[in-house]
Amino acid sequence: MLFRSRIMADTPEPFSEGRCACGEITFRLLDAPYVVHCCHCTDCQRESGSAFAVNAVIETDRVELTGGSPESVILPSASGRGQEVLRCPTCRTAVWSHYGGVGTKAAFVRVGTLDRPALCPPSVHIFVRSKLPWVEVPQAALQFEAFYSGRDIPAIYGEKGAARFKALRER
Repeated sequence: MLFRSRIMADTPEPFSEGRCACGEITFRLLDAPYVVHCCHCTDCQRESGSAFAVNAVIETDRVELTGGSPESVILPSASGRGQEVLRCPTCRTAVWSHYGGVGTKAAFVRVGTLDRPALCPPSVHIFVRSKLPWVEVPQAALQFEAFYSGRDIPAIYGEKGAARFKALRER
């Protein structure tokens, strides 16, 4: 796994800390995410058992595991490239995922596992074509019927986020 270990001499102040439901898996985000997705796809609905999933996307090397050892589970995805979900082996909470596009370079951290989830409101709503009819997306929110294209990234991620994503893809 490509996350940072808990043994660090100069650990910076975290953006937020998080944990699974039972507390066995603990981690911290060393930076703000470069984008937060609110995904309304049917896979996210089924896997989360809810109407959507909210994922804070961050470079995996900016996620520091501070306790426990998550278990990797591979799930199918609509892209056909699959999704690696990291779960607590005890309570089975999904703490983050890696998707085919950037693989293990980026972690899609479940916002609900953060101690301060209010720090991560959605930057964009995706796959709204399968949004449940009783879910209301704020009128001013960026939203896409499916996934957005590369030309949309600067508007969604902002200048700094787009630069971080570009650097990540070039690694």
